[in-house]
Amino acid sequence: MRSLVICPWVLWVFVIAFLGLPGISVAATVKVYPAPSGEELSTDYTVQVEGQDSPVYLAKVAPADPQARWKAMDDKANSADYFEHASFTYFDFDGTVRIRIHCREPVRSAKILPTSYGIQPSIEGNTISMQLDQPRHLTVEINDSWVGALHVFANPPETDAPRPDDPNVIYYGPGIHEVGSLTVPSGKTVYVAGGAVVRGVIAPDEPFRISSYSGLKTYSPTFTLKGEKIAFRGRGIVDGSRCTTHAKNMLVVRGQDIRIEGVILRDSSTWTIPIRQSDRVTVENVKLLGYRANSDGIDICNSRDVTVDGCFIRTLDDLIVVKSDKGQGEVRRVVARNCVLWNEVAHALSVGAELRENVEDVLFADCDVIHDLGREWTLRVYHCDSARIRNVRFENIRIEETRRLISLWIGKAVWTRDEARGHIDGVVFQDISAAGREPRVEFTGFSETNAVENVTVANVVINGKPLTRDGIRSNAFVRNVKVIP
Repeated sequence: MRSLVICPWVLWVFVIAFLGLPGISVAATVKVYPAPSGEELSTDYTVQVEGQDSPVYLAKVAPADPQARWKAMDDKANSADYFEHASFTYFDFDGTVRIRIHCREPVRSAKILPTSYGIQPSIEGNTISMQLDQPRHLTVEINDSWVGALHVFANPPETDAPRPDDPNVIYYGPGIHEVGSLTVPSGKTVYVAGGAVVRGVIAPDEPFRISSYSGLKTYSPTFTLKGEKIAFRGRGIVDGSRCTTHAKNMLVVRGQDIRIEGVILRDSSTWTIPIRQSDRVTVENVKLLGYRANSDGIDICNSRDVTVDGCFIRTLDDLIVVKSDKGQGEVRRVVARNCVLWNEVAHALSVGAELRENVEDVLFADCDVIHDLGREWTLRVYHCDSARIRNVRFENIRIEETRRLISLWIGKAVWTRDEARGHIDGVVFQDISAAGREPRVEFTGFSETNAVENVTVANVVINGKPLTRDGIRSNAFVRNVKVIP
């Protein structure tokens, strides 16, 4: 029998291709998900990924006019009346893909955010194209029109999607579904498949209460993850547009060892993902789009060992925020990293305002803030109550637009509930770059015994210039601030 002989150079080409070494491109694999019948799609853009059509969905977002954005927050009963439209598409891929975006109007300019990714599009007539070699959450702005941007959610492939007939899985396949209020118990997985839209609704006889805060009717959350070892995952969309403003949280967490991954959460009527009195929670590759009053992104309340990783958030109110209500446990070991953030009114990354139990070891790192249009602050510890806040770090953050950059603040505000004031001790701002029109940095303590102290500012650059001690406004109750170029 003759032996098979392979030329050495042929073998080397195969090795390079399989290992993905430089010089040889590995063929891409792409998975797109057809949109369900009955779902309204965008007419502003069409998208192809490696020649496959990727449906483009609509999302209501805060309006461009600042006064209208403030009204959307403050006029809670009519909050849903203030909006414009953006678009988004999603797909899974591996390798390197070519994305083509066809626009309704001729393209004069195109910007891909975050700019830290260094993605440069090519323009031809009404079409822009670009290459992508790893999962990213991109925002594409055409002709300097930012409010109606296209968000591109490019996911990694799913490797372990559950079976529809698994008894431990609540499975929503492609198509449109409606859910009133569902409590998910221990050991269960909720799976929202690509091509699915799960609409939260208010059941005809569903009990409600009147909120003392807004005066509006509130109901049980659409999904409550209550127990241990629960997952909520997939590639599809959970939609809250059928719920009145302030009616329902979209996804509440109360438990241990819980994972939320991959889904798109659109138009929550109030806080989107509150995590309350929980331990060991991971929120990964989740995309949030909201425009109504108090439509916070992720609120981490009285919880420990919480990680938010690789998410995209564009909501009207706070994006990622840490809080601690009285008698519900301390907050410890919270990490938010690798996120892309668009702040419309309130805070991008913050601790506060409700801080009535101690908070320790919070890290915000490796995030891109692509817009901050708010009237509050981009990075903040906002302390209105009595707790001790220790070891909070903001590290390696890129901010492309801001008005109010950094704030450490102790005082009384509309959110205050405790008689005594608290403490802020040990905050680091390190390796932060920011751009904006005269962004402000302010540290404010409350008294000699309720001070802001032990703050390090290291390599914070604003509009290309290092922040110095003279660039920080502070009062007499701020101690031991170290500024390192």
